[in-house]
Amino acid sequence: MLEILKKKYNIDIDIENTTMVIGMIGILVVMIIPMPTFVMDILLSISITLSVIVLITCMYVLKPTEFFIFPSLLLVMTLFRLSLNVATTRLILLYADAGQVIRAFGDFVIGGNYIVGLIIFIILVAINFIVITKGATRIAEVAARFTLDGMPGRQMAIDADLNAGLIDEPTARRRRKEIAKESEFHGAMDGASKFVRGDAVAGIVITFINIIGGFIIGVFQQDMSAGTAAQTYTILTVGDGLVSQIPSLIIATATGLLVSRAGSDDSMGIEFKKQLFTNTKAVYMGAGVIFAFGLIPGLPHLPFLSLGILLAGSVYMVTRETPEKEEEKAEEIAAEEAAQREAITDDGPEAVEHLLSVDPMELEVGYGIIPLVDKGQDGELLDRIRSIRRQFAIEMGMVIPPIHIRDNLKLKPSEYRVNIKNSEVGRYELMMNHLLAMDPGDISNKLEGIETKEPAFDLPAIWIPSNQREEAKFAGYTVVDNSSVMATHITSIIRMHADELLGRQDVQHLLDNLGKSYPKVIDDLDTKVLPLGIIQKVLQNLVKEGVSIRNLLTIVETLIDFAGMTRDPELLSEYVRQKLARSIVTPHLSEDGTLPVVTLAQDVEEILVNSIQHTEHGSYLSVDPTVANAIMESVGRETENVMAMGFQPIILCSPALRRHFRKMVEQFAPSLMVFSQAELLNNMRFKSLGKVRLKYEG
Repeated sequence: MLEILKKKYNIDIDIENTTMVIGMIGILVVMIIPMPTFVMDILLSISITLSVIVLITCMYVLKPTEFFIFPSLLLVMTLFRLSLNVATTRLILLYADAGQVIRAFGDFVIGGNYIVGLIIFIILVAINFIVITKGATRIAEVAARFTLDGMPGRQMAIDADLNAGLIDEPTARRRRKEIAKESEFHGAMDGASKFVRGDAVAGIVITFINIIGGFIIGVFQQDMSAGTAAQTYTILTVGDGLVSQIPSLIIATATGLLVSRAGSDDSMGIEFKKQLFTNTKAVYMGAGVIFAFGLIPGLPHLPFLSLGILLAGSVYMVTRETPEKEEEKAEEIAAEEAAQREAITDDGPEAVEHLLSVDPMELEVGYGIIPLVDKGQDGELLDRIRSIRRQFAIEMGMVIPPIHIRDNLKLKPSEYRVNIKNSEVGRYELMMNHLLAMDPGDISNKLEGIETKEPAFDLPAIWIPSNQREEAKFAGYTVVDNSSVMATHITSIIRMHADELLGRQDVQHLLDNLGKSYPKVIDDLDTKVLPLGIIQKVLQNLVKEGVSIRNLLTIVETLIDFAGMTRDPELLSEYVRQKLARSIVTPHLSEDGTLPVVTLAQDVEEILVNSIQHTEHGSYLSVDPTVANAIMESVGRETENVMAMGFQPIILCSPALRRHFRKMVEQFAPSLMVFSQAELLNNMRFKSLGKVRLKYEG
């Protein structure tokens, strides 16, 4: 009817939802307004029909979440049956007549004997309330608890598969959604099962109210004799009770079937056949026992003998079908394998290219560290790694590839290892249930602990029990947990090896992203025919020295300006640094606006400049080893003095020498910054805190 209205009058009607609303209102109407007996016959028939449909549906679902609407449906059907109870009670007490359905159950089903009917009703109530409903409720409670308890492990398994590259992000998202849906279903079923139990209790109460109330009305208002009133109202009430209890029993059975089903590949009937007849020996023995019962004198022979023969014959037929199916399946598998063998040509064996991929960066953990990367066990490391990647992208302008996390049984239980492109770049062993306490250098009241080194900066530290956190903080120690130790170490490794993580494809993505906002700049870059490899090398040079490439527009424009003069990535990097001078130098200015630096003595600078060798492939620094060793010793002394003053050591030299001197010192001090005088803007002043000399004048 709604469909006709929608088509005829072009009314926008949501048919499914509107039908549901009308149905709910109808349930309330039945409860409030007296209904004719023929309407009650229809509604009672609908109640029985719906319960049968729900039962059959529950038998065919493969897993509970396929019938996700069941908890809500259970509530609606319970309310529907209770409204019918109210309506039939009204008809029985007012007119001593509740329609053909109830009378048929009262006369035909129980033979018109209200004592028999009452006994049958009590038995049905006992079966429903004590056995099925109680069992279904308990199953729902246990299923809900175990499903919720198992969620963290399943979530961790999904994260592990995703990090290992076994599944993609959409698949992981779908699996997480299925887990959430399953937990919601079992949580709802835990509460909805109480509807079934409450429905059974309500049926008992309503039945006894009808019997007592009907007897009183029949005797005192309808002028019936006590026997007539008792028989009339008891038969009607018991018939009404049976009509309501049978659907309730069916729904309770459906509830138990649904919540007790685990995920399977087939419907309940097929699983029943497969699992019951798997062990044919047990079934044959059972058939023999039943057959033997038929031979015992005094027992009925025909039922037991026929049942034993039927059971044995059924097992024989099933076991006969199984080998045939297995044979067919084996033939299919053999045919597939033959087809695969034919598909393999002389060009080579089966493709194994997917095994050759190497993760840009991976973290391998011992089994004892797994709780740190498991969200289900309040592990914080995954969130910290996401934060590290996000912060590094904001700070340095490049996106670190996803860090794949996997367990490695070859490692010690509390050990982890960081690999870049399948090569180890860092390793450390933690102590679970301990904290790392670092001495900032001014601790007088030292604590006892297991001595170690902090992995990121190689600082002296001690492991202390977790319950000594406050004591260590009060003593002045810097205290961090295991997740913080790993996160700091990973951050340090990323900064140290950022240039290795910046591939050509990553550079192309950066340029493509820039081209969306500045297409003309990218067009000019293409016009200059500057190879992607040179651009990559320039960006790698910058990030290797901690220079942010987030201002990619300025970098690309500088490359365009100087591409016609040189294609040497080292020289181009120097030109870019000079353009980025303000962002490079400003963060290191002191409070008075000056740049604290260590300069090179004039003789040192002259020796180094004269040692630069120029070739057709570029230039390099060739210094006498004795001189180089003396210079490095002086650099070490001066940088230590600067650090003792509370400043970060920075070497200042001429533009022609800067990149060569940086390469010279990076082997001994990778984090030492080297600036050129060309990178100091006109309004910037520097303050010399020391000077690198050939001879020590201490």
